[in-house]
Amino acid sequence: MLQLKKRKDTKVGLRFMSTICFYQDSRHDKNLSWIKEILGIGYLSKRKDGMTELRINGFKQVGNILLDLKPFIKFKQPQTGAMISASSILTNVKFKKLSKKQLVELVDLMLVIQKENYVTKRKKTRQELFNFLGLTP
Repeated sequence: MLQLKKRKDTKVGLRFMSTICFYQDSRHDKNLSWIKEILGIGYLSKRKDGMTELRINGFKQVGNILLDLKPFIKFKQPQTGAMISASSILTNVKFKKLSKKQLVELVDLMLVIQKENYVTKRKKTRQELFNFLGLTP
């Protein structure tokens, strides 16, 4: 996931957040513990709906893990490429120093990721994301 979150503790008031999520029925969550152990990062949580999730956050960590896993990913290739590109931008440039061109590119990458992912909530449009980032004329 690549998300844009409101933050009161930053000057900009916003931040990007990148996350890899693995989900598994809690009856079979040992596989997620194994993945966490192999990667050496992330946190496990059991949800009330009987699912366990492994979440890995951070631009650099997410980008590096996806680069390592890319040859083995079969079903999430569009999201993988978009997240690697976004992670590269966000690892190398602080939010307040992102150019308009980079912000537009990040919005487009967010849309690629959200288009391919299953989301229960309504997805934001390109224009809504532009408004959120102050990219409207």
